Amino acid sequence: MSSLKTLRTRIRSVKSTQKITSAMKMVAAARLRRSQERVEAVRPYDRAMNQMVGHLLKKSRQDLAKEPVLLTGHQDLPVHLLIVVTTDRGLCGGFNGAVVREAKSVIRTLQAQGKDVKIFCLGRKGEALLRHDFGDLIMETVPHGHQAGEGKPMESFEEALKFSTKLELMLLDKQFGEASILFTVFHSALTQTAVHHSLIPFQADWEKQELPVSRELESRKHALYDYEPDVDSLLNYLLPRYLAVEIYRVFLENNASEQGARMTAMDHATRNAQDMIQKLARTYHQTRQAYITKELIEIISAAEAM
Repeated sequence: MSSLKTLRTRIRSVKSTQKITSAMKMVAAARLRRSQERVEAVRPYDRAMNQMVGHLLKKSRQDLAKEPVLLTGHQDLPVHLLIVVTTDRGLCGGFNGAVVREAKSVIRTLQAQGKDVKIFCLGRKGEALLRHDFGDLIMETVPHGHQAGEGKPMESFEEALKFSTKLELMLLDKQFGEASILFTVFHSALTQTAVHHSLIPFQADWEKQELPVSRELESRKHALYDYEPDVDSLLNYLLPRYLAVEIYRVFLENNASEQGARMTAMDHATRNAQDMIQKLARTYHQTRQAYITKELIEIISAAEAM
């Protein structure tokens, strides 16, 4: 039987933990609202750019003098760069675990196809979880969407442009032939989905099963466009910027998903702490009552003996 002092100490400890998890839940909820607004704002822009580039290719691809490398990749180079986006911080439930499980499945599938897989980790948690099985494939790790030394999430388009430019330079240097990214799409605070999406070569009509298509965007698929100047100049200008927009959306989707997962996890932790406090309080009162009863029996027994 635990002593009353031990039980009091445990109750105080759990109450302290409950205050921390409750505060973290509120912080995540505040960040989630801002992140959700930003990701919902960028989705239509991302989709419209995809449709525009896809429409341009469909109508004028035969007029290209030379297809840009971002459009085709290096078909003769069997090196696949897989970018795995996780988080730097924990306490977000099974968020990182779901991404890493999907990443392991994708890696094994690519290897079965004869691909030489390289892993680029955006987030320390992804590197930590993948290092045991695929440590030799990890070529670089960057703190997930966090500017070095500042601890601030990469939520600006400038940061996305820097990363996309780095990918383009790696492609031109023939460090890989094609690239894809694995990240988490935000649905709600309770639901996030790991998505594997091809970045290079370009793919039109990105399948977003989780995102409803508005009638306005649907009607734009059949819109008529006039493009100036020539197709080569347009694609050389649009493809790098479209890649940056996709990376930007990935940053925002993953950040919103992280905050939603953390808010949910901290809510569950707070509720569990409350349940534990109630159980410990019940045990405390039962133990205290047992001590009182024992003392009364000893007093009565002593009185009768006298």
